[in-house]
Formats: sequence, structure tokens, C-alpha cells
Amino acid sequence: MTFRDLRDFIRELEKRGELIRVRVPVDPELEITEVTDRISKAPAAQNKAILFESVKGSNMPVLINAFGSAARMALALNVDDLEQLHHDLAKTIDLKLPQGFGAALNRGRDLFSVLHSIGLGPKIVKSAPVQDVVITDRPSLSKLPILKCWPLDGGKYITLMQVITRDPVTNVRNVGMYRLQVKDDQTLMMHWQRHKGGAEHQRVAQDAQKPRIPCAIVLGGDPASMWSASAPLPPNIDEYLLAGYLRGKPVEFVKCISQPIEAPANAEIVIEGDVDPNEQEMEGPFGDHTGFYTPADRFPVFHVTAITHRADAIYPTTVVGKPPMEDYWMGKATERLFLPLLRLFLGEVVDYNMPAEGVFHNLVIVSIKKRFPGHPQKVMFGIWGLGLMMLTKAIVVVDENVNVHDLQEVAWRVLGNVDWKRDITLVEGAVDQLDHSALRDSFGGKIGIDATAKGPMDGHPRGWPTEIEMDPAIKALVDRRWAEYGIK
Repeated sequence: MTFRDLRDFIRELEKRGELIRVRVPVDPELEITEVTDRISKAPAAQNKAILFESVKGSNMPVLINAFGSAARMALALNVDDLEQLHHDLAKTIDLKLPQGFGAALNRGRDLFSVLHSIGLGPKIVKSAPVQDVVITDRPSLSKLPILKCWPLDGGKYITLMQVITRDPVTNVRNVGMYRLQVKDDQTLMMHWQRHKGGAEHQRVAQDAQKPRIPCAIVLGGDPASMWSASAPLPPNIDEYLLAGYLRGKPVEFVKCISQPIEAPANAEIVIEGDVDPNEQEMEGPFGDHTGFYTPADRFPVFHVTAITHRADAIYPTTVVGKPPMEDYWMGKATERLFLPLLRLFLGEVVDYNMPAEGVFHNLVIVSIKKRFPGHPQKVMFGIWGLGLMMLTKAIVVVDENVNVHDLQEVAWRVLGNVDWKRDITLVEGAVDQLDHSALRDSFGGKIGIDATAKGPMDGHPRGWPTEIEMDPAIKALVDRRWAEYGIK
């Protein structure tokens, strides 16, 4: 199912019983966060998207937790379940030559479908719903129901956005999801971390002595575009191409009013403005997805030049904090989609898992087809060399028959298979800028754990024990007789 915009998605959520409407007045300062935190951690039957229809200080309703489950995240990305993401992409990027005319024809059709969905370039429209209302004379952020999420936050934050910039030299578009702290009615703090695409545009602008970086901060749009801003794509790959692939048709854009940049035509709100690459001020603290407050630090300043929005705009947002919350499911979609890309570089990988407890960058569990001495270490260093996977603090490597999504099984394998002197690889390198445990900002220690079975090729001459397994015939017998036992 392809959604034209956010309200299409909301209608489908309500049709499926996945939306709660809260009609009583609520406060955007802390109260919405507490409600959302409880709902996002509730059992699946109670975990739903929430539309707060009466928010103090604004006439815009607030949508939150829209992507906060596997089912809603899959719906947003036009698949039946998240596992379908990597199966579909694996077929699309399969490098094997098709055997026979029929297979070649099918491959051609698949590739044509992909090219059609992403388009050959941005599709520009002359008028757009997001420009129903145009404010260029003293545009004010105070009209938006921006949340203060946690008690010690440095202020109100925009948290679910698409930040659009273009490389100041090549003009290649980047779309990122960087939190934005409200400084005053016309100023935001731009928290793009040093490893992200926006920060690279800032460095390029400094080197090229560009005085301003035009930006568009987009709220809403079709759900695939909203999610795509969080996808860690390689440099110079347009995130909206990925959104087009997922939704089956190109994203439509409209030219911004006050900046030389384009924004999705079917968004709810666009905040236009620019960043001086040499201007920085203190931002934070902020209650982050790590479950801890990120301390205040210096980041660039975004100056608002215009605000456009739909006449009946809906303000989409999210809350991050102690996992699991909505961002976990957004990350899980990334994990599933990127499995075929990981296998392009590391063909021995069977599967991987980035559990909620690891808050994305703290833990990767990976199963491999182990073939030679040092193979687990080869995979560890391979992962540390792939884009933002370089920030992973701990990598656990298990054998191909291990279910990496069963944390109980993984823990049993690790604690039983690992000799803590032999099977540990310790390195130093880049870590996430939010990592409060690192001795230096964005640089610290990382660990790789080889939890595979060992044999003579690993320098383990003692022999490896056989796992306990029941005779299949006895299991089948017990299955047949289970009702006879009277066990309930």
C-alpha cells in the first residue's frame, strides 16, 4: 500500500485499530512524553500510534508513536512484515547473471520497476499542500506544538524531521534526522553529529568559504520519506531515492519560498532557513535514545527564514529515551533492509541483530558461515569498516545455526563458547558522539567477541562437545501423545 501523505497513513492506522485519539487537553511539556513512554512500552495490544487532538499553546494536533511497532513500521514502508524488506532488496541487487530468457526478462522488469519508482530526478510540482499557508514576515516557531520531552532537557526539541541540505560544491542532496533545539522563535540549534552527512556539508562549506548552507526542515509527508531521513546511506546517495523505491513511486517536490532548495510537496510543515557554517552555540542537554542525557555541547545555529504548512497541519514527532521506544522500530527497519547490503561486502554473513538494549551502536550480533582461522575477526573488522557501522562498540560473532534474534540463545552460546583470554579482540576507534563512556569525545575502545565453536584450526586441540539434542523419533512420538498425558 502506497501512502500519498501522512494523513493517508493515519487513516489506515485508524482503520486497522492502530490509532488512539486523545481529545482532552494535554501539555507538550513533559505530559505527552509520559503518556507516550507508557504506551510505547505497553504490551502489543495496547501499543498504538497516538493523535493528541488538543495540545496546549497550539491549534495543531500532535501525532506520535506512529512507527512504534513492527506492524506499523512495515505498513509505513509498504511491506507485509519487516523481513520482507531484505528479501525484496536482495532480489533487486542480486549480482548473479540470470539463467535463461525468462529469468532475464523478469530481472529486466524488476529493474525497470525500481527505476520507475525512484525516478530519474526530482519531480517538481508548481503548487503543493505544504504551501497552503506561507509565512515569511517574522515566522515564529511558537505556533508549533514542539515538545519538551524530559525534565532536564535544555528546552523544546523537534525530533522527527527530515533535514534537507545540499553539498555546497557538488549540489548533491543529503537528508538527515538531527534533533533541533528551540533557542527562540526564529532560531534552532542544529545537532548534526560529526559523523553525519549534514556535518560533512558544513565542513565542505567551510573549506569552500560558503557563507550559508540553505536548509529545509520537513515535518511529515509520506511515511517512507519520513523514515528515510534516519537511514544511514552511503555518502552522496539521495535518501529520497530509497523512499521512492520503498513506496513504488517518486517523491514529489516543491521549490521552497525563501531558500534555493526543494522540499516534499505533501509534507505537513516546512521550516526554511540556513546555517552559517562558522557559527556555533551551546546545545543541550537532551534526554537521548541511549537512556541518558547527552550533555550540552557546541553545534551550528539554524536561522528561520520562512515557515509553510498545510491549512490543517498535523505535527508529527517522536520521543526517545530508555528503550524500547518508537526509534527502536525505525532502527529495526534499517537493520532488516540493510542485510543484503552487508552481505554484498561480507558474503559469509547469515544474519545480524542490533537489539534494543544496545541502542543501535552499542551491540551487533552476527552469525556467519565460518570457514577458516580468524574468520570471526575478519568479519569484525569488516563491519567496523562499513559506513556508520564503524561506531559499533561490541560485535558478537556466532555460528550460522544460531538465531541471532534469540538473546537467550546468544547469551548461552557466548558464556559457554568463549575463552575470555583467547576470543576477545580489543581495538580503539571511532564511537558514537553520544557515547558518554568513551574517554575522548567520539573515540574509544571497542570489543569483538568470537562466540563460534572452536576446533583444531582455531588452536583448540581438546575437541568440541556435542550439543544435547533429543532423538527426532521420540520428539514426534511425544507430539502425537501430548493430549494423552493430560498436561495443561
